[in-house]
Amino acid sequence: MKTLKLPVEVQDELKKVSEVAGYLWQREWAERNAGNISMNLTSFFSKEEVQGIGEEVPFDFPKGAAGFVIYITGTGCYLRDLVDKLDEVSCILYINEDASAYSIIWGGKQANFGPTCELISHSSIHLFNSIHHPENLAVVHTHPLELICMSHHELFDNEEELNRQIWMMCPEVKVFVPKGIHCTPYALSSTAALAEVTMEAFKTRNVSLWEKHGATATAPDVMKAWDFLDVANKGAKMLMMCWAAGFQPAGLSNDQLTELEQFT
Repeated sequence: MKTLKLPVEVQDELKKVSEVAGYLWQREWAERNAGNISMNLTSFFSKEEVQGIGEEVPFDFPKGAAGFVIYITGTGCYLRDLVDKLDEVSCILYINEDASAYSIIWGGKQANFGPTCELISHSSIHLFNSIHHPENLAVVHTHPLELICMSHHELFDNEEELNRQIWMMCPEVKVFVPKGIHCTPYALSSTAALAEVTMEAFKTRNVSLWEKHGATATAPDVMKAWDFLDVANKGAKMLMMCWAAGFQPAGLSNDQLTELEQFT
C-alpha cells in the first residue's frame, strides 16, 4: 500500500500546529470542537507523491483548488487533541484534478473521521491566497473571547472606528496588526457564503471577525496567524477592561498612530 512520507519542512509546520492548538485551548478560545486550522502544503509535494493514496470522497470544491494538498483539522474533533493526537484528529488531503473529490493521504486515524465542516471556507481561502497572497499558507479560525464580544457591540457597525479604538490601546497592536480587523457580516457556518465574506475581508485586513461567531486569520504559517489573533484580541481586551473600570481610555492619538506606520 502506498503511503505518504512527510518532508522535514512539513513535520516542522505540524509541530507549530500542535503548539498553537495548545495556546488556543489555554486561552479558552477552543471550547469543545470549536475552531479549525488548515495549511496549504501543495508546494511541499509532487503529484506523484500524493496521487493514488486513499479513497476519493466526493466534494464540490472551487475549480481552481484542483491538485491542492491541504492539511486540515477534523469535523467534531477537539483542537486540544492536536497537542498529542495530531494524526488522529487532523489530516492531509489531496484534491483531485477536477476538484470533485478529495482523498485523505495522511492522518485522520480517529474513527469516523472527516475534515472540518468548514472545508469549503478553508479551500476557498487557500485558492484566494494562491492567487493574491501566495506567501499565506495557513488559516486559523478560533473563538477569541473579547473579539467576539466586540462583534456584539455597536462599534462593529463602524469598522474604521473599531480599529482606531483597538489600535490606540498600545503601540504593538498597531505595529503587529497593521491592516486591522474586518467586521465580517454574519453568514452561516460551513457555507460558501461564509467563505465569500471571509475572502472579502482578507483583501484589506489581517483578521476577519465573524459577526457573533469567532475570528479567522491567514499568514505564512500558523504561528504568524496566531500572532495576528493574539495581538488583535489583546487590544480588544484592554479596551473592554477600561470600559469595565468605568472610563474611556485616552489612547494613542491619530498622529501617534500614523507615526507608528513606519514600523509596519
